[in-house]
Amino acid sequence: MNEPNPFLDPARQSELYGHASRLAGRTSALMRAKTVGHPVPETIVSLVQTHHARPDRLGVVLDIGCGRGTSSLVIAEQLRPERLVGLDAAPSLLAQARERAKDLADSTVDLVEGDFHDLPLPDGSSDIVVAAFCLYHSPRPQDVVGQIARVLAPGGVAVLVTKGLDSYREMDQLVAAAGLDPRAAQHESLYTAAHSGNLADVAASSLDVIAVLDEEHVFTFDGHDHTAQYLATNPKYDLAPGLYGNPGALAATLHEFLPDQPLTTRSRITFVVAQPKEGGELA
Repeated sequence: MNEPNPFLDPARQSELYGHASRLAGRTSALMRAKTVGHPVPETIVSLVQTHHARPDRLGVVLDIGCGRGTSSLVIAEQLRPERLVGLDAAPSLLAQARERAKDLADSTVDLVEGDFHDLPLPDGSSDIVVAAFCLYHSPRPQDVVGQIARVLAPGGVAVLVTKGLDSYREMDQLVAAAGLDPRAAQHESLYTAAHSGNLADVAASSLDVIAVLDEEHVFTFDGHDHTAQYLATNPKYDLAPGLYGNPGALAATLHEFLPDQPLTTRSRITFVVAQPKEGGELA
């Protein structure tokens, strides 16, 4: 029997997001490896500017699953809404987002803890709703989209972002070849609930989809030490005790079993742009 998907296992959430440094380390290693693909926050901004009728006069922008605030701060700086609300379920990530937002001038940013299945905003209150790399944390992402539809204002725009099911499969092959987790390639994708192949359908459960953008992102890790910084807190793999959360020990194991060389891996990033259904009906 397959183990529960860690992104859908409530018991794993504290482990995954209880310490902001773990996500920061993994994200930093991934971004340092990136060689192809536009920055996601800037792409979100561009899609809002393209599809919203008044992108220079936005009221409330809601960033669901804001994490450490990376997209929130770019959106606030470039779109200058009257108010940006960043929502996340992890207090440690919100604390870091608040620290990073201190240097943001001339914009009101509120970072709040909450559940994306029950958004703490009034009906029709948001001009823009962003949900980037978070819907796959829900066993029923359609319910989250229903909440997005509820809080979107008439004429509002939602931008949903996810990854392909087979993202980073070259990483699976490396982990298996090194003997770190022989079943690495057999584990369920972390993105099963909301992935590139089903995101438009998930959005269409309560919204009208008006655009879909797919972009391949390519990452080249320069060697085992760099790769280990990403792998050490990746919840997909069943690593031996002492390796999870320990990039130094993980790198040493990779060096022991495989020649050190760069690793190139890929992920399909999908952006879905949607708006409230005509007539305002909710699913």
